[in-house]
Amino acid sequence: MTTNVHILISTHAHFIFDRSDEADRVLKEQLDPTIHLTQGEVVPPETEILVGGRPSREQLASPKLKALIIPWAGLPDETKAILPEFPHISVHNLHHNAAPVAETAVTLLLAAAKLTIRYDRSLRRHDWRIRYEPSPTLTLEGRTALILGYGAIGQRVARACRALGMDVLATRRSETSITTDDYAEIHPSSALPDLLPRTHALIICLPLTAETEGLISKTELNALQPHAILVNVGRGPIVDEQALYDALVDGTLHAAGLDVWFNYPPDEAARAYTPATNVPLHELDNIVMSPHRAGLTRDTDRLRMTHLAALLNHAAQGKPLPNRLDLERGY
Repeated sequence: MTTNVHILISTHAHFIFDRSDEADRVLKEQLDPTIHLTQGEVVPPETEILVGGRPSREQLASPKLKALIIPWAGLPDETKAILPEFPHISVHNLHHNAAPVAETAVTLLLAAAKLTIRYDRSLRRHDWRIRYEPSPTLTLEGRTALILGYGAIGQRVARACRALGMDVLATRRSETSITTDDYAEIHPSSALPDLLPRTHALIICLPLTAETEGLISKTELNALQPHAILVNVGRGPIVDEQALYDALVDGTLHAAGLDVWFNYPPDEAARAYTPATNVPLHELDNIVMSPHRAGLTRDTDRLRMTHLAALLNHAAQGKPLPNRLDLERGY
């Protein structure tokens, strides 16, 4: 990876994405006064930092541009495709969604362990019979969670799992040997085959890359402890959807909780009806489904602007911008 780019003091930052009046107020309250902000489709020639997720070639070609801040986590495919034409521009993410996504991951884990949706549906029909059946729900205390992707989200999930009395394993691509912190035993990604047989709850917090697509297939699911739980807040195609469906049907998995999917509405009209998967996961009682909203809360705009102000303030102080993306890895 190349070294971080130092941005000149008295920075000009230009926005190509809209923000509400309230978000603008939060940003300006925390922003260094030497930073000059503009907004619009046309990028002024003095712009040094561009803020937006899907800039055009023309916008990236601004003569003084040194950095692109994508105001969320991830790298859109169309942006990734044109960035190699601008090797002098560093690319940075915001991690403002780490806390709400981690909270959703834990919510999905607990709801899956306790089959909350199944019981909720029964009582909504005023049917109490399910209460008197032998309980298939799981206790998480004393079991082992494996977190794939030990970044800002994964580390928060680890803390919550430890608070529930779970043992926690984790994988991180940058690790070359086993390390530990206060919450997890951290392994290289290559150790996955050895970790799966120890795992009762597999929690995916990975980005989608060429290396992670299809990472969890039938082989990996069969290697888990009996009646394991799978939670995915990374990206849908990291898991083979047919293998996931089969494992939920045949009891290999106790349950799953998903916030990320395989199909998304291609336009606004399709939002009223677009199946999220190509297999009938929605027919199963042992899955909790969330429409990729883990990072969206009432606090999202405030958190986004707070984190953005922190990045821009680094620039105003002549410091390297944090959260730099590695374009080859895609995160």
